[in-house]
Amino acid sequence: MHRWKRVETVDVGSLTDAAVIQRSLRTPESFAVIFDRHAPYIHRYLARRLGAGIADDLVADTFLAAFRRRDRFDTAYPDARPWLYGIATNLVGQHRREEEREYRLRQAYVPALNEASHADRVSTVVTAQSLRHLLFDALAQLSTGDRDVLLLIAWEELTYEEAASALAIPVGTVRSRLHRARKLLRETLGSDPVNTIEEMSRNG
Repeated sequence: MHRWKRVETVDVGSLTDAAVIQRSLRTPESFAVIFDRHAPYIHRYLARRLGAGIADDLVADTFLAAFRRRDRFDTAYPDARPWLYGIATNLVGQHRREEEREYRLRQAYVPALNEASHADRVSTVVTAQSLRHLLFDALAQLSTGDRDVLLLIAWEELTYEEAASALAIPVGTVRSRLHRARKLLRETLGSDPVNTIEEMSRNG
C-alpha cells in the first residue's frame, strides 16, 4: 500500500484533520498524518465493496485524489473521514460492474471449516452462508445511490449527516435512500438489513 514519507509527526499529530489539511497547503508532507489516521478504515471499506486486491490500489487512488483536492476541503468539518469516504465511494462507482460481480461471486464462496470444530459449526455456517447469499444478491439489486448510503451507515457507522457529507447530498436524501434500501432488503431478508449487515461484519 502506498504511503507518504512522514516528515512532521510531533507537531501535527495532535491537530484536527482540518488543521492538518490546512497546514499541508504550506507543508505538503503533513498530509501523511491524514493517511496514517484514516487509511485502515478506507481500505476496510473498499475491501468490503470491491475485494482486497482492488482495495489496495484504490486506497492509494483515494488519498492521491484527496491530496490533490485538499485545497477544497471544508475546514468547518474537523474530521476528514466522511470526505475520504466520499472520494472512495466515487471510485467504487467507477468499478460498479466489478462490484456487482463481486457480490455474485461471494454467493458461491463457502469458507473452509476447522476440522476440529466441524461438527459444532456446520449448522451455523450453513445458516450464515444462506443469509450471505440472500444479502449479496439483494445488495446487487439496489441502485448505486441506495447501496452507497446503506453500506456507509451499516458498515462504516457514519451518521446521516456524515453520510450526506461523504456523498455530497442532502440529509433528507440520505434518509429517503436508506428507507428505500431497508424496505427492499427487508422484503428479501425478513429483518432490518442494517442490523443484519452489522452482525455479519462482526462475525466475519
